Amino acid sequence: MTQYEIELEIHEGKGAQLGPDVPRPDLAKEGICAWMCGWGEKPGYQVGDTFRYPQDLGRLCPWLLDSLTGVIRALEHGGTLPWRYAGTPYEKEIDPEGVTTEFVRCIDPTDSGIVIKVTRTAQPE
Repeated sequence: MTQYEIELEIHEGKGAQLGPDVPRPDLAKEGICAWMCGWGEKPGYQVGDTFRYPQDLGRLCPWLLDSLTGVIRALEHGGTLPWRYAGTPYEKEIDPEGVTTEFVRCIDPTDSGIVIKVTRTAQPE
């Protein structure tokens, strides 16, 4: 059975740097993902940040992880999802013997929802 490496990358999303002296923004109104927010000196997550699956599961937002679960299950077992989203920012690669990508939107229905790019890379046997 082919082994795969799976990486998750923040493809779209907006965070903020919060702190005790910073007025709290209206996250939903301003399209800010609470999970991406930093606090004080601790920076928040940003577009382009990556996470390894399953090693970094504890660093992911539970809502985001719930959105990702079905896609990850399919990919880690060799499946692909046939839609390609050609001509959009979510156009993907499908290569069961190499690299396959998927894009998953967080379940947050507001503009605060983020998009994660899932990249599956087949490992040499």
